Amino acid sequence: TPLCGGADMGGGGQQTEPGSSGGRNGVLYTWEEVQKHCHKMDKWLVINRKVYNITEWAKRHPGGMRVISHYAGEDATDAFHAFHPEPEFVRKFLKPLLIGELAPSEPNLDRQKNAIIVQDFRALREQVEKADLFRSDPLFFCLYLGHILLLEALSLFLLWNWGTGWTQTLLCAVILTTAQSQAGWLQHDFGHLSVFKKSRWNHLVHKFVIGHLKGASANWWNHRHFQHHAKPNIFSKDPDVNMLHALVLGKTQPVEYGIKKLKYLPYNHQHQYFFLIGPPLLIPVYFSIQIMHTMFSRRDWVDLAWALSYYLRYFYCYVPYYGFLGSIALVTFVRFMESHWFVWVTQMNHIPMDIDHEKHQDWLTMQLVATCNIEQSFFNDWFSGHLNFQIEHHLFPTMPRHNYWRAAPMVRAVCEKHGIPYQVKSLWRGFADIVSSLKESGDLWLDAYLHK
Repeated sequence: TPLCGGADMGGGGQQTEPGSSGGRNGVLYTWEEVQKHCHKMDKWLVINRKVYNITEWAKRHPGGMRVISHYAGEDATDAFHAFHPEPEFVRKFLKPLLIGELAPSEPNLDRQKNAIIVQDFRALREQVEKADLFRSDPLFFCLYLGHILLLEALSLFLLWNWGTGWTQTLLCAVILTTAQSQAGWLQHDFGHLSVFKKSRWNHLVHKFVIGHLKGASANWWNHRHFQHHAKPNIFSKDPDVNMLHALVLGKTQPVEYGIKKLKYLPYNHQHQYFFLIGPPLLIPVYFSIQIMHTMFSRRDWVDLAWALSYYLRYFYCYVPYYGFLGSIALVTFVRFMESHWFVWVTQMNHIPMDIDHEKHQDWLTMQLVATCNIEQSFFNDWFSGHLNFQIEHHLFPTMPRHNYWRAAPMVRAVCEKHGIPYQVKSLWRGFADIVSSLKESGDLWLDAYLHK
């Protein structure tokens, strides 16, 4: 099955990297040749004009096979730098995969990517690196972890001191929901390797936070979430827009479903039934799938142990107050409320944006058409885990979140220079746009279904 589109030529400068030796054995390739290798059992990609055969390596890729395979037949230079905070360390693994490089007559970029936009984005990355915006503040993350642990302790203190009446139980559930939601944002930081300089330490603490504090799998999250960042809002590549036929998204998919007379659900009412199947169910279903996947994956036994440690700790703390069944009811209610929090925050930045098939755009354009920001305030920063700066997060996923606000003016300036929309909304506008975009997509489906 092809992983990429056609083999059309691209734009960009004609120069080769200084000191280039022509790759292994001096083998030179054209973009047309590279773009032919975009199949499941035959994958090449390009990083800084060097051509790599990743067919076998993809199966062992630490970030997952799919995320690297999404760039088969393409230039992956900006994606490579976005995901790897230790590029020199990673190059050791790239060296055996090198098979050649692009011919001097070939442009730097594949397809019709805008060379000036790419050049300015890479200059922007150098600018934020010189401003030290990839350096994390240990105190920030220590305090953030501390406030999560404090909330966990507060919920137990509440029950120990005042008992398990309805009011105390509801308050306990709210506190636990807040702790779980904030732990979700914290595991996101470690998962993106944005806290420690060494990736190894980020991975270790990530397993603790997502496993012991939330009862979930680090590997499963990484393999899904990195795909979302690599190809946001792109059908068949971003798992976050795979709605299992429950919803139709964007402007293309609804028309395609309508023309094919696909009607798994009455999509013209999806903006209404979204309230029943979206916010209430996503997190419970998400955790159920993770647990099943981890249980049956031999590679994820460490993640399973960490997740079990969460549930052992939880039941040890709450069974004395509520019994076993009561404790299950409490954690289920907490997941139900957490799911609302998670869905509204994560979808306000993406569902209202462009959702379509692969267009092979440059990194800056691809991320900007798929994301938007929410206005900055102390509450918005805390409530969303700084994902109100979704644009900066997607452009620089390894940047510590407390530096997004400093990068934002630089990003906006580049976008304004090239006429790329840089959208900033209020929190409530972001929530409302989820519903209105679902309604628009549903209406497009109905029109195509009835008239095309």
